Amino acid sequence: METLAPFIEVIDEIKASGGEIFKMCFQCGLCDSVCPWNRVRSFSMRKLIREAAFGLSEVEGEDIWRCTTCGMCPSQCPRGVKQIDISVALRRVAASYELFPASVKSARTARSSLISEGNPLQGERAKRADWAKAVSVKPYAEGMEALYFVGCYLSYDPRMKKVALATANILKKAGVDFGILGEKENCCGESIRKTGAEETFKKLAKDNIKTFIDQGVKKIIVSSPHCYHTFKNEYPEFMVHFDVVHINQFLMQLIREGRLTLKGELPKTVTYHDPCYLGRHNGVYDEPRDVLQSISGLTLVEMENHHKNSLCCGGGGGRIWMDTPQEERFSDIRLKQAREAGAEILATSCPYCITNFEESRLNLAYENMIEVKDITEIINDLV
Repeated sequence: METLAPFIEVIDEIKASGGEIFKMCFQCGLCDSVCPWNRVRSFSMRKLIREAAFGLSEVEGEDIWRCTTCGMCPSQCPRGVKQIDISVALRRVAASYELFPASVKSARTARSSLISEGNPLQGERAKRADWAKAVSVKPYAEGMEALYFVGCYLSYDPRMKKVALATANILKKAGVDFGILGEKENCCGESIRKTGAEETFKKLAKDNIKTFIDQGVKKIIVSSPHCYHTFKNEYPEFMVHFDVVHINQFLMQLIREGRLTLKGELPKTVTYHDPCYLGRHNGVYDEPRDVLQSISGLTLVEMENHHKNSLCCGGGGGRIWMDTPQEERFSDIRLKQAREAGAEILATSCPYCITNFEESRLNLAYENMIEVKDITEIINDLV
């Protein structure tokens, strides 16, 4: 009976997280047909669900770690099966037994760093706000208009620090009274939760919530769709509710209210990539495009896959910390789509997407063919 314990746990987890999937899923295979993995290799979510239903999942294998939680299959499923919840339930079992295949080892390193330093990048907590010294951002104080929750990648990653600086500069130019938490800020915990580390997520969430309450935070501006999603949809599990706004939404508000004026022109052809956790998971499609279309001289074009059918960059579900062979990277396909659309700039609004796209730009030798920019970086050049 002891050897069956993991599989019994799988079934219990799925019942708790995914509902009555045994009755709901009737194996139509639509999830397989829309999964981005099947553009680069064979992968069957349908098979994963069927094996989980009978407690036959290989929790030691690679397949349970493939799902990027992009949201494509649950958005298309005619029966409302919660495929992401099922994948995460399987990962919780694997994580509890420390069963990580070689390609997933780095996710365990990220978990350790989250526990010790509050971020997955092994950055020192004391240096979390070092990026802000160049623009003299104030610490958040109760009564300010908003807290700018910077996030881990924008605080530590050299490429993504440029996005944090652009965002802070825009907010200052618009006269927004805002502050940051600095070393009091912890990772939102969204991605580590998707790797099955539920207790780590809960610890991060509770620490952040306590800080928000202690600091009197009411409105939170975020750059990462992953922070946006977890603050808006997952932190309410702890009986708290904050006014959470993605920077794209806030930019459009500032422009409409006349608080932010754009100067000059950008005579470039731009395409916008919908991040999974901003688009499919939360329905934010219009504001990013409205911001771009407010720029004089800019021509906005759409790629082959856009809006609710946007192609995942491959970084969700904790896969930003996992090894993916170059020939299996969705981000390479996405850059090719951007080039086929005639874009000179691939704009987006997610640190994972930008990280993957920048790497693909090097892999494909596209450095002189296309730029990858966060929308805030584009706007910052015009304020």
